[in-house]
Amino acid sequence: MEFFTYILQSEKDRSYYIGSSQDPNDRLKKLNRKHDGYTARKRPWKIVWVKPFATKKEAIQMESHIKMKKSRSYIETLITNSSAG
Repeated sequence: MEFFTYILQSEKDRSYYIGSSQDPNDRLKKLNRKHDGYTARKRPWKIVWVKPFATKKEAIQMESHIKMKKSRSYIETLITNSSAG
């Protein structure tokens, strides 16, 4: 079974949300539904980057790696490079 690391972008304020899941599309649907919390204030979200991994551990490690960078430019480089080619 594949696992994914993904980046969502808020269509409201262009901020990013990084996560990992077996089903990024299902996760997106849940975050765009009515709920409380950080992600609710920034709806709607769209998927801007997804990377598959063979294991959950690898997907979580990539999620942590991106979050540790604390860099909008790093995130935007990932997004740009994935669309090229």
